[in-house]
Amino acid sequence: MNDKISVLDIDIDNYTAKEAMKETVSYMESDPVNVVELVTVDGLMQMDEVPELKDDIRKFDLVLAGDKTILEAAEITDRRTIQETEGHVFLKMFFRYIHKNHKRVYLLVESEDEGEHLYNYLEHSYSGSQIVGLAKVSALNRADDMLVNAINGGEVDCVISVLSSPLQEEFIAKNRGILNIRIWLGLGKGILPVGRTGFGQGRITQFLLKRIFKKEIEKRKRDMSGALVSAK
Repeated sequence: MNDKISVLDIDIDNYTAKEAMKETVSYMESDPVNVVELVTVDGLMQMDEVPELKDDIRKFDLVLAGDKTILEAAEITDRRTIQETEGHVFLKMFFRYIHKNHKRVYLLVESEDEGEHLYNYLEHSYSGSQIVGLAKVSALNRADDMLVNAINGGEVDCVISVLSSPLQEEFIAKNRGILNIRIWLGLGKGILPVGRTGFGQGRITQFLLKRIFKKEIEKRKRDMSGALVSAK
């Protein structure tokens, strides 16, 4: 199953967790950098404000929904797909894979607090994971060259990014051709179940974002229906 869905003009792969994991494992055996992105409601709304970035995202290898609200917006009702997305099944499978196969990982965060929580989460849930580096990335002072050199020097298999959109997407789109890694996994904010206040967004913020997102989706559907009626 891979009928693409489109939400706010972003194409999203409609894979099961097992299908997505099969694709990802094949990426580990290829030389070019393969980009896997789990999009969130907040990420889609931020990317919607940067239209030129959408062309870059269409070149990503695998784009998955990281929130069931996105599936609902695309009118996906398959119970299994919704449950797997809500339970982050693909992500858990991926973390088990890199742990079991001793893949070398580099983490990108935006604050020391996020870095500590992410590192502790992986150490607690997937003890023994080979985390070889962690860097804080700033939208105002990115220092891309230094960061790329650090990642390449660590002989890394995978970069896990929890940067905000569009910073996350802009960084990999610009540096994809010079990174010596197999997989870039973009998670954005709020996906990892670290269970700590201060990492990602709080429940109230998430609730409000989803309400705004749903209203935008409804508005676009009304506008489209109105345009179709006018065209008749």
